[in-house]
Amino acid sequence: MKDFGLSRDVPVKLGATALLFVDVQNYSAEGGGKYLGLTPETLDARYGYFFREMRERATPNMQRLQLASRKAGVEVMYTVIESLTLDGRDMGLDYKISKLFCPKGSRDARVIDAIAPEGDEIVLPKTSSSVFISTNIHYVLGNLGVKHLIVSGLLTDQCIDSTVRDACDYGYLVTLVTDACATLSYERHTTSIANNRGYCRQYTTDEMIEELANLI
Repeated sequence: MKDFGLSRDVPVKLGATALLFVDVQNYSAEGGGKYLGLTPETLDARYGYFFREMRERATPNMQRLQLASRKAGVEVMYTVIESLTLDGRDMGLDYKISKLFCPKGSRDARVIDAIAPEGDEIVLPKTSSSVFISTNIHYVLGNLGVKHLIVSGLLTDQCIDSTVRDACDYGYLVTLVTDACATLSYERHTTSIANNRGYCRQYTTDEMIEELANLI
């Protein structure tokens, strides 16, 4: 095969980069509808690790990434699980089976306050694991001139993994910020990170912030 001299290890560029937060919303990250009816004991047994990770690591790192991106003039974008309807009839089969339902305009569908959008930052509602399947994000990113996509959010081994892989197939240079993502167990998080290493750069929050501070 011809050597095209290409690499994934390319610094992000001013005017060609976006930060995408995936599904960091009240439904799953702030005690929303996903947890209705669970006792405190069951909630801690099933999700205690996840909430500790969000509180102590992932959310603070997301806040730092968001601030650094805004300072650098990088487009900050969000995707949330949200139906286009009040009854969910527009959702894909997998979301219907999985009961991943946030009605249009609901509190569950809002980005958490800790990283709330400012001004006219773009929020895309989705009803699929990958944002590239059920939204027009590829069209929007093209209009914005984006070629470098920084990814952070939830869950590492589900919607994050799907988004990273699809973004690569659509021709973006992807950086996954590994300590600004979370899922339901340490094993799931680390296994997913290992499995998608071949699709993207993997940076820590500190590494990404340093690169953003030196954007050209």
